[in-house]
Amino acid sequence: MHVCGTHEDTVWRFGLRNILPENVSIVPGPGCPVCVTPPEYIDLSIQLSFRSGVVLATYGDMYRVPGTRGSLKDARARGGKILIVYSPCDAVEYARRHPEREVVFFAIGFETTAPSTAAILKEGPPKNFSVLVCHRLIPPVIDYLLGLGETGIHGFILPGHVSTIIGWRAYEFISKKWRIPQVVAGFEPLDVLIAVAMLLRQIREGRAEVENEYTRSVRPEGNILAKKLIEEVFRVVDARWRGIGVVPSSGLELKEEYEKYDVRVKMGVELEPVEKDFSKACLCGEVLRGVASPFDCPLFGRACNPNHPVGPCMVSVEGACSIAYKYGGYSEVKRKLMK
Repeated sequence: MHVCGTHEDTVWRFGLRNILPENVSIVPGPGCPVCVTPPEYIDLSIQLSFRSGVVLATYGDMYRVPGTRGSLKDARARGGKILIVYSPCDAVEYARRHPEREVVFFAIGFETTAPSTAAILKEGPPKNFSVLVCHRLIPPVIDYLLGLGETGIHGFILPGHVSTIIGWRAYEFISKKWRIPQVVAGFEPLDVLIAVAMLLRQIREGRAEVENEYTRSVRPEGNILAKKLIEEVFRVVDARWRGIGVVPSSGLELKEEYEKYDVRVKMGVELEPVEKDFSKACLCGEVLRGVASPFDCPLFGRACNPNHPVGPCMVSVEGACSIAYKYGGYSEVKRKLMK
């Protein structure tokens, strides 16, 4: 299993599954931050976008992801004030130019994007800037998935971007606990194939270690400055992942000294519990946990497609369903229908 949408894109785009031995398969996991963002966060962001004097800023990938009350795109069509930004710096700059408005940055992503959120708050943004934090951590969810025991995973291809921040040593406890090989990989097709070969060698030799294929970017200790920023601004908490559940010690919340920037504290708003993460018949949860493929979903390529996404896995460019559809998945559905 890999836990990175960019790895899934590489696997599909270069047809890597077609050249692997029959007894070797690569399964996508919860490597798409947009896909695992719980719907209650989307619902709250929509609610905030309709507040007088409030502008909700977030990444473009979140724009079309459905919550229980539609998406931010739907909210914008109904008059919600939504600002698409490339980074939190853009949101801060907008807040400085518009002091009469409260700018709320919807901060999502893994350890890769958390440092930029932390850096902005450390610098002291304007008083009319706040954040809705939904950052998640990768090593705890890998540990959690193995504990579920739903799939026969024999090894992990670890995400290059996240590992650049946290370093490959952050995964060592997983190999020791579960006796499972892991390899950090880059994003070129040869990177992924070499990582698979390294995993197979570990399995054959009976080893369970963390190895680093992506040596040109990832160090054992990672990016010390970025990790320090995360530790100074955030505290680690139990957190819910869409389609997976509550994963211990897998989320970040602002420390007390930075709570003045927390929109939930600042505006007195709360997340509302959600009964279901996905619409009826949508298998995004199973896809994120690696127990189903996009082609197992009865909606894939029919009711659910990039123009009309039912689940988040079809929305994000890092979503497994979106990637499968982009690189020939629709043709696969047509072949099945013709049978």
